[in-house]
Amino acid sequence: MSLNEVILAVSTDHIVNVFGQFDTHIKKIEKTLGVTVVVRDNELKILGNDSNIKAAESVFQELFQLSERGNVITEQNVNYLLAMTMEGKQGTLVEIDKDIICHTINGKPVKPKTMGQKAYVDAIRKKMIVFGMGPAGTGKTYLAMAMAITAFKNEEVSRIILTRPAIEAGEKLGFLPGDLQSKVDPYLRPLYDALYQIMGADSFQKNMEKGLIEVAPLAYMRGRTLDNAFIILDEAQNTTPAQMKMFLTRIGFGSKVVITGDATQKDLAPGVKSGLDVALRVLKNIEDIGICYLTSQDVVRHPLVQKIVQAYEVYEQKSQKRNTKTNQKDKEGKR
Repeated sequence: MSLNEVILAVSTDHIVNVFGQFDTHIKKIEKTLGVTVVVRDNELKILGNDSNIKAAESVFQELFQLSERGNVITEQNVNYLLAMTMEGKQGTLVEIDKDIICHTINGKPVKPKTMGQKAYVDAIRKKMIVFGMGPAGTGKTYLAMAMAITAFKNEEVSRIILTRPAIEAGEKLGFLPGDLQSKVDPYLRPLYDALYQIMGADSFQKNMEKGLIEVAPLAYMRGRTLDNAFIILDEAQNTTPAQMKMFLTRIGFGSKVVITGDATQKDLAPGVKSGLDVALRVLKNIEDIGICYLTSQDVVRHPLVQKIVQAYEVYEQKSQKRNTKTNQKDKEGKR
């Protein structure tokens, strides 16, 4: 097969960012797409067959545009673009990058980084209640928090309520030191961390003292009606069906709700149904409720986290198949 080539004019200011340390990004693109990349001055030459060259050209154009927009190109960016290109989806990451939700206290923009995250953010904007399902590292809680703080600052809601079930994961709450608040605070720490990062500790404390921001265990929601609030229920896979029903029936006028969870990380007692699983089945056909499923492709933590999530997905799929076959053999043996 004869090799062809295409030459792209590139800015030398962005080559180091796009190529990565020790050219790691370039090597990954060359290996994945079967091309050879040569750079001379401000020209980037791609060698390979026609289809591979087009794919590589698309990836490089996206990466350079992202770099020109002030982004530090990460391994996650490269991996995601390559995955999208292999699936025939091109020209997406730059458009996603334009959707800035807010800025952290340090001025860093908070924005979706994948198509799944973009769909999740859009659903929060359009729907009254949104379920965000997905593995660790997909930005479910952080993006919901950013949307809540933005709505609060824009006076679209008068307060923010953050809650999660204080489920015992191997350690009994009663044996933890301190009063009730001290016992449940470790369960709510991820919510505090996101608030500090986006809002700043001073602003958070002032609004907390005024009662405009509330971080509390799910049990504290019983008997209340939550009007004109942005409510986030985190770790919803650890709710019981009764708790989930109680929470959903607290929602009042002018409120927006985001419920996040990972069905693969339940801390409920064996045999106890998850309120999240039940709610997804019961509410799936209600129009003003959005259900977003994020996948391992949407993981934006260290690339190793993505590999861990994928490895567990493969393992769980194989285990499920083995269990199904075992159950079928048992049924046949009883006949």
